This record gives sequence, structure tokens and C-alpha cells, in this order.
Amino acid sequence: MLSKSVCVYCGSRFGWDPAHKETAQALGRALAAEGWRLVYGAGDVGLMGEVARAAQGAGGDTFGVIPAHLLALEVGKRDLTRFVVTETMHERKKVMLMNADAVVMLPGGAGSLDEFFEALTWRQLGLHDKPIVLLDADGFWDPLRALLAHVTGQGFAEPSLLGYVQSAASAEEAMALLRRALS
Repeated sequence: MLSKSVCVYCGSRFGWDPAHKETAQALGRALAAEGWRLVYGAGDVGLMGEVARAAQGAGGDTFGVIPAHLLALEVGKRDLTRFVVTETMHERKKVMLMNADAVVMLPGGAGSLDEFFEALTWRQLGLHDKPIVLLDADGFWDPLRALLAHVTGQGFAEPSLLGYVQSAASAEEAMALLRRALS
């Protein structure tokens, strides 16, 4: 029986920095080593594919969720432990978050940011109390953290919003934060 599940938001591309690919692989292996299930967007491309293949290669349980219209574009990874196809992006995000005990966000684009902000908003509204970790290898998420500080500093959110998001510089640090939060 799985003890925990971690939802990972990340890009369907690799980006320019090779450290992001290495971080995705390290996170996938670390989740498997911990005996925790990877919940993610079910793509077999970019960082999504890397985190899933690394988890699988280390014997991990994988739960992928993809909307029907992205099956071809994101190359739906059908060899996962569990593969779910939804009708809409909104359903995808809901299924992913509801089947996880925590969230980790690797580098990504607009889709990853959309997922992150929905999870953060739901946390702010009290719809869940799951930890949210920005895996901030090479400072990728520094601008996002600055934006959140700006939003709260300008009075558009309570300062408590900042406490809902933790940052980690490596997969190992992210796992340490998750172990503490989920124990």
C-alpha cells in the first residue's frame, strides 16, 4: 500500500538549462525510493516524461492524468501504473490534486503556472491543506516568488499566502520538506 502521493507539475518541454532535466529525473527516483506515488500530467515529453520514466525506472508507482485533446500533443504515456483520460483541462487538474497529498512544481510554462495557481488558490480558500513546494533548481522560480511577495506586499493577498509555498533548491531538499510536512 502506498503511503503518500505527490502531484508534480512541470513542463512538456525541457527548457534550455540541462539542470532541469536532471532535477526532474532526481525527483522521480526520489519519489520511488520513498515509496511515494507520482501523480502528474501523463505526458511522455519534456520534463513530464523525464520525471515519469525516472520514477518507473526506480520501481515507482505512477498515476497520469491527461485530457483527450492532449493525448497526441503530449504523447500520452500509457504504460503508467494508472492512466486516466479526462474530457477537460479542469478535470485533469482536479483529479491530479485530489489524488495527491502534496504538490511539487518543477520548471514549466503557462500550463504549470495555471496548475500551481489553482492549487495555491484552493489552499488559500481552505479547500485543501496540502504542502506546495517550488523545486527551484538554479533559481528558476525566483521571479514567481518575487511576484507572490509583490502581490501580498501590495495588499492583494494576506501575508499568510507566502507560507503556503515552500522552495527547495534540489530534489533532495524537496523530499526533506515533504517528509516533514507529511509525517
